[in-house]
Amino acid sequence: MSLLSSPFVGTGADTTLHVVAAVVLVGSIAAALYGFWKLHELPISKAHNRKHHQTGLITILTWIGFVWHWVWVLAVILAFVDGESALRRVRDIWRESPVKEGDHA
Repeated sequence: MSLLSSPFVGTGADTTLHVVAAVVLVGSIAAALYGFWKLHELPISKAHNRKHHQTGLITILTWIGFVWHWVWVLAVILAFVDGESALRRVRDIWRESPVKEGDHA
């Protein structure tokens, strides 16, 4: 058999291999789209699981994220960061009295 000859041309195996290749191609594209969709919906599912107060905002930002991708990043940040506790920590840091020279903890 030479490198230039095709072993299955003109046989039933040729058609079968083309069908298998088409099924694998369509399956791969479908799996990639499904994976992209699940990744894109990650902020919404995280917000629902945590019973987030801003679920509506996160949902809207996720949908806008299809057009402007940086908006999706904001949705991810909002879904994963607990804003109330973060604000409380910043408030506590702000209200903390400054350490004077000579005072050590």
